[in-house]
Amino acid sequence: MLKQRLTIAAGVVGFLWSSLAAVGQSTQLNLPRDSQGATVAQRIGITDVTIKYSRPLVKKRQIWDKVVPYGQVWRAGANENTVITFTDPVTVEGKALDRGTYGLHMIPGKDEWVVIFSKTNTAWGSFTYKESEDALRVSVKPQAAEFQEALSYDFSDPTANTAVATLRWEKVAVPFKIGVDVDQVVSASLPKQLRGLSQYTWDGWDDAGNYLLAHKLDLNEALNYEDASIKVEERYDNLMTKSKVLDAMGKKDEAAALHQKALAVASPIQVHVYAVQLLGEKKRDEAFEVFKKNAQAHPDLWFVHSGMARVYSAQGDFDNAVKEMKVAYAKAPDQNKPFIETFIKRLEAKDDITR
Repeated sequence: MLKQRLTIAAGVVGFLWSSLAAVGQSTQLNLPRDSQGATVAQRIGITDVTIKYSRPLVKKRQIWDKVVPYGQVWRAGANENTVITFTDPVTVEGKALDRGTYGLHMIPGKDEWVVIFSKTNTAWGSFTYKESEDALRVSVKPQAAEFQEALSYDFSDPTANTAVATLRWEKVAVPFKIGVDVDQVVSASLPKQLRGLSQYTWDGWDDAGNYLLAHKLDLNEALNYEDASIKVEERYDNLMTKSKVLDAMGKKDEAAALHQKALAVASPIQVHVYAVQLLGEKKRDEAFEVFKKNAQAHPDLWFVHSGMARVYSAQGDFDNAVKEMKVAYAKAPDQNKPFIETFIKRLEAKDDITR
């Protein structure tokens, strides 16, 4: 048995040496390789997925079921292990896989491929692959594709929570879908992130609270983050966010009081931006009241005239809307003028800019 194993090992080593020698490669020196190295990466949420691999060429050969036999474990590239790294837990084709770096192998077939994620990622090719070291196997369907001389990996169809990684070589594409529970990953990362320098700034805590609020996650934790932000520095921003968190928690009276406190300390531009946000939320009457109050309190500021132009536009009073927007244009910084000019043209064409 030992003699048989030594014979097999010697055969593998001999194959490797002869293969490397045939293309002038070295196991000792940094010399050009026939199959060039490459790396491709994709971020899903805050999770990075990276594939490091080598790119063999077709060279007019029959690849599938010849150079790469069907039914046998293949390194899914050339040279060392193809490796794939996930910085957070993921799913592959719906099956859970922990964060880490894995050797990526595949078993090709005419109608079905097996994609293998091995706990061993430092091997040369698949010659020492062991099924007992698998972290995950998934089955996928190969697809016909345009001819590709050099093997490659790419990412496509990105969404907020998923992306598709695809191996492409010759006229075959092999896709596998990667998913991330982004909200869970981000929520778990926030306490760790807020132990760095960001803990000393109001906006780090406020950003964390805003994320949890926007994604309808842990509102109690969002409230804690806003309290921490206010403790660092009380501002319009964190007071307003806290009022929104309280409102989402059903604490309407507390939310209303804090909302008024936030507006009382807001700068004129913050009030204007708040009114624009209300318009975006379809709270038109509330937005128009804020625009009016801002114009009354700060009549010399260019953007309050932009706000009043929106009020007149919604009323169908395009003559006054154009006048207000032209006043805004005359007083605005140069970088804002093209944007305002577009509004003026729309108003002159009697196009309601609040719609």
